[in-house]
Amino acid sequence: MEKLIVVINFKTYKQGKQAINLAKVIEKVNKDIIIGVQASDIYEIAKTTKLKVYSQHVDYFKPGRYTGFILPEAVKKDGAVGSFLNHSEHKLKFRILKKTIKRCRQTGLKTIVFASTLKEAEKIQRMKPDYLIIEPPELVGGKKSVSKVKSELIEKIAKKLKMQFLVGAGIHSREDVKIAMKLGADGIAVSSAVCKSKNPGKKLRELMKD
Repeated sequence: MEKLIVVINFKTYKQGKQAINLAKVIEKVNKDIIIGVQASDIYEIAKTTKLKVYSQHVDYFKPGRYTGFILPEAVKKDGAVGSFLNHSEHKLKFRILKKTIKRCRQTGLKTIVFASTLKEAEKIQRMKPDYLIIEPPELVGGKKSVSKVKSELIEKIAKKLKMQFLVGAGIHSREDVKIAMKLGADGIAVSSAVCKSKNPGKKLRELMKD
C-alpha cells in the first residue's frame, strides 16, 4: 500500500488541555498526521508537538475592522501550517471559498478543502487546494462508512479527478481504510473514531496498520 495520508478533525470534541493531550497521543503514533483544531488550541499544540496543525476554518478578510472573524495571519502566527475550508458543518459559497483559498495561498497557509459530491469536487479542484477531501454529509458522524456505502463514488472520483484526494465520513475500521485506498483514495479523514475513542492511540494504530 502507498503511503497513507491521515487527517484527524478534532471538531469541538476536545479543547484546551484535553486537545493538547490527544495531540500528543497522535504524535506518538505518527508525527506526519495532519490535525485540524479550533483556533484557540493552535498555539499550544503547535508549540508542544511536531504535528502538522491546521485551523478548522479561516476567513478571507485582511487585518482591520472584522470583529469575530479568524484571519489567516492570526492562525499562521500561532503556528498553523494550513486551514480546513468548506467542511459540511461549515459550508462556504464558492465565491467565498475561492477568495479564502487565495488569501491562504498569499499568507503561506496550505488548504484542505472538503467536498460533498463529485460535482463539487470538480469545481474545487480548479481552485487548486493542497488537499481535497470527499465527505458525503449524510454519513458524517455516523457508523456507516463512505468506503462501504459509497464505494462507487470513490471509484468514480478516482477516475474523474486529476489531483490526489482523501475520503472521510464514517471510517471506523482498517477494512474501511483498505477499501478506500484500493478504490483510488490517497488517504482518509477521521474524527469521532479517534477523538471519541477510549484509547485513541490504539485506534489510530489499528487504522494505519500495514
